[in-house]
Amino acid sequence: MIVQGLTAEEKKRYRRLEYIPGILVWTTFAAVIILSFIRPYWAIVFIIAFDLYWMLRIFYLLVYLLTSYKRLKENIKIDWMNRLRDLPDWERIHHLIVLPTYKEEFEIIDGTFEALIKSRYPLKKIIVVLAGEERDEENFKKIAGRISAKYGDFFYKLLITIHPKDIPGEAAAKGANIHWAGHQAQKFIDQTEIPYRNIIVSCFDIDTIVHRQYFAALAFQYLTHPNPLRASFQPIALYNNNIWDSPALMRVVANSTSFWLLTELVRPERLFTFSSHSMSFQALVDVGFWDNTIVTEDSRIFLQCFLRYDGDYKVIPLYMPVSMDTVLGKTLRRSLVNQYKQQRRWAWGVEHLPFMIWNFHKNHKISKSLKIRYLWILTEGMYSWATAPILIFILGWLPLAVSNAFYGNVSGSVLAQNAPKVLETLMRIGMLGLFASAIISTVLLPPKPYSKRLIKYAEMILQWILFPICMIAFGSIPAIESQTRLMLGKYLGFWVTEKARKN
Repeated sequence: MIVQGLTAEEKKRYRRLEYIPGILVWTTFAAVIILSFIRPYWAIVFIIAFDLYWMLRIFYLLVYLLTSYKRLKENIKIDWMNRLRDLPDWERIHHLIVLPTYKEEFEIIDGTFEALIKSRYPLKKIIVVLAGEERDEENFKKIAGRISAKYGDFFYKLLITIHPKDIPGEAAAKGANIHWAGHQAQKFIDQTEIPYRNIIVSCFDIDTIVHRQYFAALAFQYLTHPNPLRASFQPIALYNNNIWDSPALMRVVANSTSFWLLTELVRPERLFTFSSHSMSFQALVDVGFWDNTIVTEDSRIFLQCFLRYDGDYKVIPLYMPVSMDTVLGKTLRRSLVNQYKQQRRWAWGVEHLPFMIWNFHKNHKISKSLKIRYLWILTEGMYSWATAPILIFILGWLPLAVSNAFYGNVSGSVLAQNAPKVLETLMRIGMLGLFASAIISTVLLPPKPYSKRLIKYAEMILQWILFPICMIAFGSIPAIESQTRLMLGKYLGFWVTEKARKN
């Protein structure tokens, strides 16, 4: 989506930047297919090298995953509230929690608030904003009234906001809702005269079940950070609230997302904010709150701060869990469709690439090394998301089939004769990483409901044989669609994931 306020000529130049991700993806696919027919030997070499690279990558990512999991288990055992009380003036810290909702049922929202009041942090130092939409005003007011009556007295303040519909220039998206909610919260905070620097704001999806030590750990990290006004704090997102009821395909996708974030936390130099995140209210005010014109505001907020402070802004790992729902519709078909739409929305984060190139070019205070690092992280991540599963599981076998069918001289080469065995060996070795992931995913499961039999644990492990299907259907394809849409100017609107729980 083209940045607002540009001249006609600038819009053309910005539009050309939106071509880049789609061109990279489709050029890769076209090159592999063409080379498979005109130069199958080169294509075979490329595929083997690509698979070898990904096998090595799987193993070092597995090391990161295990490291991150170890830190998560260690941090959960710490009594963060006791540690926090040892710090001077810790009581000055207030938390502001923003919870946007649109058409969610009372039970979903009630579960979120039930978790909040179990927090070990003093509730009278917590401000909660329940942010609804005018497009769902009648339903929201009924739910907000019940929530206010049940939980309003627990917190320092429970604010109820309703985001007006059809504000010119806004996207009909979560970012617009929380942008409005942030401004309404600012008005209340100004009345209380709490300094902005003493407020930590956390933006959560409405189905987020926060760990009871989250706010104490967050406050401790904030107070002990050398420059907390220049940092966002990224917790571990576990998509497992309803995982015992969701279909196997959805469980694999949910666990894969959590594993990706776990591996990223060990490498903070790569981190962007994602989904649930926390930051200083001062920084949020400085950048004008979350972007209300785009779909992927959760990661854009980091870039807003990064640009506002000329590169002097980082995302800090917070090894505390917040759990959210896996995708679960009322039927399997709806679950599959909803899962695809959710992944496509996340993949729409590719819209940040032209934004980064455009604004990095204009900002001469950010070092070139930082610009190159973040451009590479985003470009490589989005490119791999779209291409790797297709190349590994589908196109990787095309040059072998073509060489065997049409090129007897190539098929007779040592490389072509051994390529199938090499690829099978690489696949088998890669399965070791998959097996380790299956074990970790089982350990991270919430307690088994009484209604589920013990045999369900075996299903939780065996589900990982669906991994190749998941990575293509809910990885490559939605990412390819998002990048192609951006290239063609067919911009994606916001879509709210349907929430459903059986238990």
